[in-house]
Amino acid sequence: MLLNGTDKKEMEMIQAILGTIDEGIHAVDANGITVFYNHVAAKHDAVEREEVLGKHLLEAFPSLSPATSTLMKVIQTGEPIYNQHQSYYNIRGTLIDMVNTTLPIKVDGELVGAVEIAKDLTKVKQLSEKLIDLQAKVETGQRKKKAATTQAGAKYHVTDIITNDAAFEQLKKKALKVAATSSPILIYGETGTGKELLVQSIHNASPRQSEAFIAQNCAAIPSSLLEGILFGTAKGSYTGAVDRPGLFELADGGTLFLDEINSMPLDIQAKLLRVLENGVIRRVGGTKEHEVNVRIIAAMNEPAEVCLREKTLRSDLYYRLNVINLQIPPLRNRKGDIPLLTDHFVQKYNFLFGKLVTKVAEEVKAVFNRYNWPGNVRELEHAIESAMNVMDGDIITLDHIPLHITGEAPPENGAAAPLQPLRQALMETEENLIRQALAETGGNIQKAAKLLEIPRQTLQYKLTKLGLS
Repeated sequence: MLLNGTDKKEMEMIQAILGTIDEGIHAVDANGITVFYNHVAAKHDAVEREEVLGKHLLEAFPSLSPATSTLMKVIQTGEPIYNQHQSYYNIRGTLIDMVNTTLPIKVDGELVGAVEIAKDLTKVKQLSEKLIDLQAKVETGQRKKKAATTQAGAKYHVTDIITNDAAFEQLKKKALKVAATSSPILIYGETGTGKELLVQSIHNASPRQSEAFIAQNCAAIPSSLLEGILFGTAKGSYTGAVDRPGLFELADGGTLFLDEINSMPLDIQAKLLRVLENGVIRRVGGTKEHEVNVRIIAAMNEPAEVCLREKTLRSDLYYRLNVINLQIPPLRNRKGDIPLLTDHFVQKYNFLFGKLVTKVAEEVKAVFNRYNWPGNVRELEHAIESAMNVMDGDIITLDHIPLHITGEAPPENGAAAPLQPLRQALMETEENLIRQALAETGGNIQKAAKLLEIPRQTLQYKLTKLGLS
């Protein structure tokens, strides 16, 4: 296939140049016939070039279909697909794993084919699996020592935080600066804004990155158990108690992240203040003191002034923790990040679900931009995950979006939706908000009540009334 104005010699030169590029390049015409296939692509696919050149794509790779082939999808839609994971079998039955960027080829505005630039994941995955097996053997002893931890290991870095927002970019720069020290950090962010993502990023940018990272949600553990989990227990301190190190000892040399610290009982907050002051802990029921070198990062999902006013956070602990203060902006204050995050989550669930969603409808983008996102980035991710569970095609439409985000089901045949009685509308809205709050807090009634800004007793009454108990 010669493009307009391109003679045979120029085409041969172009093909020679493309043949030297260390990336797999596969081009098909508008009918799906392979017109260019370099030696790197052949090596990736574990086939000979002659087995693919001049043949229809689905003939050369029969395990693919128009719905699963990125090249065929781009020919059908004319839309590019970026960094899409694709798994398929070659004609010899060998499983191939690739990450493809596939682009439409247009001449004078007419779609004449598609080209794919591919990166081979097969060998990388094989090496990674061997490395993981080896690492698992090496770390078996370490994991046994840390069996009591609720979460260990920080996998996220600052580069994993996706944003185009100027304020959030400044926050990322500040996080990198403060990572170099051991000063306490207090973070405020609403539910779902990504507090732990930021904390893990700080740990991985710090001199402590090779040491332990342990996270503990203070609201997830009954207060009667929290003290022992944090500081450890001494044998005989209560019936059945054994000598067991707490999270401070397990995190020695590393970072301890205490989320929702305002849910911690005040007497335990006083003991935490003592650790911050002198770096010494004493196990519950014990007499021996242990020195620990731990960086404390604490987080709250309520503003500090509210916690201090309601006396859920000791003022002396607040001033000791608030050496460095970081505030994560909610998603509603950075609407420009919504399209960016939407594309990211579509790619994520394309990979996880083996789908090829290529587009989000404009009306969905408009709804996302209008919506207030009380659950922030986590809620946006759940909305995309929900949509990609129920859809069959390659475009996310309003039919796939949860009703609490769209407001109501779209009217049939363009007719206006019938007007609901006000009492019924209010009851349905209330029930939807309660369900959403419970979903966001994992069914925790106390946390759901805080999210809804109503007393726990009021929420319990409404749950009983709505039959949601």
